[in-house]
Amino acid sequence: DKNDKARRRAAGALTNLACDDTAEVMGNHKGLLDTLAVVATKDENKEVQTRAAMALTKLAASITIKMPCHNTLLDALVVASLSPAANSVSAVLRVKARDPENRESMARHPGVLDTLADICISPSADVKDKDNAMRALMHLTNESSNRKAMCNKKILEALVKCASLEAKGTEEIRDSSIRAIERLATEFSNRAYMARHEGLLVAVAKATEREAKLEESGAKAEHAFLAKPLLMSLLVAM
Repeated sequence: DKNDKARRRAAGALTNLACDDTAEVMGNHKGLLDTLAVVATKDENKEVQTRAAMALTKLAASITIKMPCHNTLLDALVVASLSPAANSVSAVLRVKARDPENRESMARHPGVLDTLADICISPSADVKDKDNAMRALMHLTNESSNRKAMCNKKILEALVKCASLEAKGTEEIRDSSIRAIERLATEFSNRAYMARHEGLLVAVAKATEREAKLEESGAKAEHAFLAKPLLMSLLVAM
């Protein structure tokens, strides 16, 4: 519709219709998910973009891998992630990646890994989106069948970038990236390639230093110290 208010209300109505009971029917409706993704990205009105993204992410919360529309949903989320308007795509992908049954399909779905890496690297993405995207990548590395596929230049660039963050409030992102690197390195065949990736050994060495200082201070660590054995395994692989 040419009228901004009409488009805004239509997107709002779709948001209100979305729930666990309706998600599969709506997701299977021809063109709906694709339309919401395009509107969330390209509509000339920011409020319409925001409401379309809200409708899409609300549907995503209820659509499961067992539904025929699941792949269409992942396509739509990849497109919607490009929206300049605030949206919850990174949060949705994080929640999806937390569920073990989703991990293999997500890692192999065209565009999902690139989308998460782009959010991690983007200078315009806010800290919360980076945190969500990095945690999603970390969850995906939990799946052993994903580790070879995820050991590529773009993913490693995102991991190194986030592992090297020093700004206040980015500690969780940094720690998540180190855990993701450690999990990729449990695949022995990945180690030599990882060790030669620019900046990766430096990032892990800095994490080793941070962990050593924490250990010396007697501070309680939320997670096990991973960086030192990770660094040793990568150095041996060289």
